[in-house]
Amino acid sequence: MLFTDLKRNLNKDFSGLPVKRLALLGDSATQFLAKAIRGYGYQEAINFEIFEADYDQIDRQVIDADSELYHSNPEFILLYISSEKLWSRFAALDVALKPQFADQVLAEMKKWWQTIAGRTNAKIIAFNVVEFNDWVFGHYANREPASFLYQLRKLNFRLMELAQEHDRVFVLDVASLASATGYINAHDPRLYASSKVALSIEFLPSVAKAFVDIVRAISGNIKKCLILDLDNTVWGGVIGDDGMENIQIGDLGIGHAFDALQVWAKELRRRGIILAVCSKNEEETAKRPFREHPEMTLKLEDIAVFVANWNNKADNIKIIQARLNIGFDSMVFVDDNPFERELVREHLPAVTVPELPEDPALYVPFLRSLNLFETASHSKEDGERTRQYQQEIAREESQNSFTNIDDYLRSLDMVSDVKPFDDFNTPRVAQLTQRSNQFNLRTIRYTEADINAIRSSSEFITLSFNLEDRFGDHGLIAVVILKKSQEVAFVDTWIMSCRVLKRGMEEFTVNQMVLHAKAAGIERIIGEYIPTAKNGMVRDLFAQMNFSNRNGMWDLDLRQHQDLKTFVRSKRSVREIAAFGD
Repeated sequence: MLFTDLKRNLNKDFSGLPVKRLALLGDSATQFLAKAIRGYGYQEAINFEIFEADYDQIDRQVIDADSELYHSNPEFILLYISSEKLWSRFAALDVALKPQFADQVLAEMKKWWQTIAGRTNAKIIAFNVVEFNDWVFGHYANREPASFLYQLRKLNFRLMELAQEHDRVFVLDVASLASATGYINAHDPRLYASSKVALSIEFLPSVAKAFVDIVRAISGNIKKCLILDLDNTVWGGVIGDDGMENIQIGDLGIGHAFDALQVWAKELRRRGIILAVCSKNEEETAKRPFREHPEMTLKLEDIAVFVANWNNKADNIKIIQARLNIGFDSMVFVDDNPFERELVREHLPAVTVPELPEDPALYVPFLRSLNLFETASHSKEDGERTRQYQQEIAREESQNSFTNIDDYLRSLDMVSDVKPFDDFNTPRVAQLTQRSNQFNLRTIRYTEADINAIRSSSEFITLSFNLEDRFGDHGLIAVVILKKSQEVAFVDTWIMSCRVLKRGMEEFTVNQMVLHAKAAGIERIIGEYIPTAKNGMVRDLFAQMNFSNRNGMWDLDLRQHQDLKTFVRSKRSVREIAAFGD
């Protein structure tokens, strides 16, 4: 997309689009960047209301508690420092001070972050810096601490480390974007000389897309599943015609391109992306290379759902969606065949279907360039997601052998470990608030910093729910935050994984809310449902859990509450859970 396309979007109707408030602060001119972000926001159905600070006013805006920055009440703050401005500062230093330049800049950034965090709940999106060599030292700059290139690279590396200490900070990797296009294309010296605009007009759409990608991820709009075709996508050739021995895979020839796609997909799986297969093939024929081919990187245990038959792929993707119970807009479908891609686009428009290049060697570079799987968080549990979905399919198959649902639920032997939020589960709790869309009554997003503040406050009761049964461990599957006010508790957050719906976990959660609220002297729990495009499944949840509707809010009188029927039992008593919190 060109900058002119983004400018045309500025004349379109933004009414009806969800509004996100952004404050844009830069040490160089940002007016074109603001236009690009707002124009790209329109592409992604976001209406960015932007406060743009004056040129090179970051420090004043951040330090002054009464500045326009804070009066704009932003949800997101973008901090942009340019390598060109840094070069001017660096060149003015005495030689003896140059090796400490990156540390000086990092100290400034840390001060900004801490000040913002103390005054707002805004998420900070900080650009790293475009790297370039001023050639004062030539290639020797790579080993000379007093060189500008050395300090830029040190700055970017240390910035990654520093961001790990600040849960509200997200780094936009403009350095990688510039390395892909080349510094000569990322920076226009004539534009900088005339207007102090450091990023070239041609480069701005890439930067705007990256910014919007991060905002969408923070807001819970993420891709969760990669669906792969097989023939001429995962391997070269047609398995049914060529046989397993003749498909192209491995290090030799074009087989390397298909292996690269498998390696990329496996890394996504390890990160927590669900892998599925959708192929027109006989199932056993399609599975055989995963089991037996010595050069296959992907194995059957990497695939959460494997669908291979002769039905159309749109219908088969519906089967995958039903088994995973995630939204179609969380899915990416990769297929070499233009006909199949267009069929899925037509019948399932919410599914993302990349237009793969014809040359398999370009598959992975192209897919990487799309940044389809942006995320705002990561936890150790993510790597277990595929195994958990495979266990879920085994549960469904077991259910088919029972004629009575109570008998089936009783047979699962479900045990839930209920405890307050702690150091270990805080990252995953924050991740659930950011990613959960369907079973999410109010759709409030929290960062790790937010969760840490909540768990340390006496105003809140926090409950996390792990669940295991005879098939395995689901991990953390539900989160509740109750905000106390005298004898009333408000359900600030209630999130649950859709993988455990209709198994009595909803009822168990309410029973636990009641127990812990009573222990805190609470007499009533008040709930609220805020509808979104995705959480319709919980519209009637409070009614189903015996809450009474009072002027649009939901009320549960704990003095009259009777425990709801459930086959889930608690691993700990209320007293043990309270002691665990201490």
